[in-house]
Amino acid sequence: MPKIEHPRLDSPRFKANPYPVYSRLRADAPIYRTRVAFWLPAIWIVTRYDDVVRVLKDPRFSKDYLKAYPWIPPSMRAMFRNLLTIDPPDHTRLRSLVQKAFTPHLIEGLRGRIQGICEDLLDRAGGDDEIELIETYALPVPLTIISDLLGVPLQDRRRFGPWTKRVAAASASASVFDFLRALPALTRLSRYVRGLIALRRASPQDDLMTALVRAEESGDRLTEDEIVSMIILLLLAGHETTVHLIASGALTLMQHPEQRMRMQESPELRVSAIDEILRYASPVEFATPRVTLEDVTIGSVTIPRGALVGVSLGSANHDDSQFPDPETLDVAREPNRHVSFGMGSHFCLGATLARLEGEIALTTLFRRFPHLQLAVSPTSLRWRKSLALRGLTELPVRTGAL
Repeated sequence: MPKIEHPRLDSPRFKANPYPVYSRLRADAPIYRTRVAFWLPAIWIVTRYDDVVRVLKDPRFSKDYLKAYPWIPPSMRAMFRNLLTIDPPDHTRLRSLVQKAFTPHLIEGLRGRIQGICEDLLDRAGGDDEIELIETYALPVPLTIISDLLGVPLQDRRRFGPWTKRVAAASASASVFDFLRALPALTRLSRYVRGLIALRRASPQDDLMTALVRAEESGDRLTEDEIVSMIILLLLAGHETTVHLIASGALTLMQHPEQRMRMQESPELRVSAIDEILRYASPVEFATPRVTLEDVTIGSVTIPRGALVGVSLGSANHDDSQFPDPETLDVAREPNRHVSFGMGSHFCLGATLARLEGEIALTTLFRRFPHLQLAVSPTSLRWRKSLALRGLTELPVRTGAL
């Protein structure tokens, strides 16, 4: 196997532009064994589109990647047992209990609420010539919506926000230190969620948390640990990835003004534009890891049983065997079979919601601020240290409002 030198896959420098490295990996070492941290086992990186799709669909690649972390104590494992870390039939059971809240019809019913949140946030920022777009806009939009769906009380949202931020950062990181630093926040968040569950048992409400507490499918209920893990997952996955979709989407469109104008002037392109941003910017760069249940051969490489496998969605989304001229942004791209939401039984439960939030947030942003531009040099932007996600730490912009 060719030796390829490249930056750490979770480093901010790599995140700034990972695609030249992925291009070389796809050409010279499409199944590439490396290490992302000294405390983690070696991981096999899958980079070609067809191979990525195969791994995402193949049951020999288990989602129960906690098997690769025997040092995690049993008391903590229960907190990580959720839709991202289990296989059928448990995955099928849990997904069936929560997916009713994410049907396209119900999500479309949130359009007015999302639009109102976007308008209100931009009203508050409208008098400022320069704003930091993530904290001001990209973060509050999805966080408010998922909090609404779950029924998190308004007065508590500032309180639990820092906890979810710390836990989300650790969950996307390859650093053991980030994980250890996040444990107090995870403990507080878990305690808070258990308190909300107790309140919903005593006084049910018309929200997703109550639905999970009372969920029953074929006579089977969720355990309290499953409910806690599910709610934390929904809080994190329900906003963290969409933050980066909105922020990276705004950056991408500022850097491609002609494509931004096409999207704004042609409403019929707005859905395809979001899919193209999902492909081009790939906010979720790696799917959650898999573990091989047996030896699996892909091409000329055999991945041994028990190996940790990383599926590079970002690389697959830039594979020129699937996407002609992949480094060009084309908001009218068709077909566009990107894998940003995964594929198979673990296809992202919140894909419809993320698309809708991205569409409304970005079209509203550029309608309100048609002259929006970066307030700093693109080379000075800081990218998050993360393996799973590709996102900015902050996005200073000039609104052109003054």
